[in-house]
Amino acid sequence: MVQGYNCMIVLSPEGDEWLMCKRRKDPYKGLYNLVGGKIEQGEEGEQAAYRELFEETSITREQITLERLMTFDYPMDGCYVEVWAGQLSQPTEVSGDENDLEWLPLTEDFFDMKKYAGEGNIGHMFEILKLHPERYHIK
Repeated sequence: MVQGYNCMIVLSPEGDEWLMCKRRKDPYKGLYNLVGGKIEQGEEGEQAAYRELFEETSITREQITLERLMTFDYPMDGCYVEVWAGQLSQPTEVSGDENDLEWLPLTEDFFDMKKYAGEGNIGHMFEILKLHPERYHIK
């Protein structure tokens, strides 16, 4: 059985910040990461993305449109990760109990593995996101 996971890139309406969580537990305790979680058995990827986003941030489907940006496949680990991205339509209050949520400026070095989880994946995701200026209004 292959386990699915997801993570969400949430951009501010102005396109100058990215919502991240600071991990309270391992893996990656103390590092910044994207919000996300497990895709439940029989659950569609999009449904899981909106569910996890709401559970971790209180952001609803009405406040953001997510689209799948990429999928990472890890056959040696028996899992895959769907990466979803979206930009908030208006300023939104975020809250969650699992990790501390913070808006970080897009001027950060997301390849810094002493600060960001994922072995450089977050930096890679940001570079791919920037290839689509027609969808994401990034400053």
